[in-house]
Amino acid sequence: MTALSQTGSSMHFKFSRRGRSLGQGQTAELTIIDLEGNQQVIFTADEVIEAPNWTPDGQWLVFNAGGRLFRIPVSGGEPEMIDTGDLADLNNDHVLSPDGSTAYVSSDNGHLYAVSLQGGAPRRISNQHATPHHYYLHGISPDGLTLSYVAVESPAGERMINVFTIPATGGADKRLTHVKVPNDGPEYSPDGVWLYFNSELAASTPGHAQIFRMKAVDGSGIEQLTFDERVNWFPHLSPDGQSLVYLSYPEGTIGHPPDKDVELRLMAPAGGDYRVLARFSGGQGTINVNSWSPDSRRIAFVAYPRG
Repeated sequence: MTALSQTGSSMHFKFSRRGRSLGQGQTAELTIIDLEGNQQVIFTADEVIEAPNWTPDGQWLVFNAGGRLFRIPVSGGEPEMIDTGDLADLNNDHVLSPDGSTAYVSSDNGHLYAVSLQGGAPRRISNQHATPHHYYLHGISPDGLTLSYVAVESPAGERMINVFTIPATGGADKRLTHVKVPNDGPEYSPDGVWLYFNSELAASTPGHAQIFRMKAVDGSGIEQLTFDERVNWFPHLSPDGQSLVYLSYPEGTIGHPPDKDVELRLMAPAGGDYRVLARFSGGQGTINVNSWSPDSRRIAFVAYPRG
């Protein structure tokens, strides 16, 4: 049995409505869980909130809602909006710099930006491309110098989703995969050697994503880490490099939709046996970004209970 406590519940806080909406009687619960499965809901909303990051000092969770970024104390309370200037169309792909000074964000306009966590004018990082190249951010290297992302491309009218990196200060995009099957969620290991990601590289049926890793420097040495009938997404390594958490969808799921009966699973970074940490209604927005605490003992996620 897991203990579930609730603090800081505050459904009256209003975010700008944008994108998907919750169903009738549905809520969004910002939750912290430890490695023994004990859960604490620190904030409850009647609008969609998504993708919590833990700040490096361990004091705050940063999440997105209504196209904006917010932060909330780990102990709960009222969210505070982070000033992102004229960017009001942010999606749930954002990462924080290792020193905690900067948020790197993805906009629905297809570009990546850097903005101070204290607020201010955003700085565009991504490049203009002659053919479609829509950026979705997912990782930052341990030294804070490089961002990892997936690009939705259509170079010859055929939709492709591949893994790239780009300097955090801006510069040339570096392609790490060039395949026709979808890839997503590329994230650095704490030692900077690997990029962990989910992919349909081994799928015999559409949508059957599994967890993989490859060398961060050039995309070589691809290894498959999960081998089951469920659909596995968004691998996140703990800061100490000892544990991997990922989101497991029911068999037959296509993409990473909301409102599914999902599991949070833990396993070793090199794969092998897994342990189910929690089961709940979730999916899109639950752990799209790395949400480990700095001490590697807790994970933040968003559940979307129905009724």
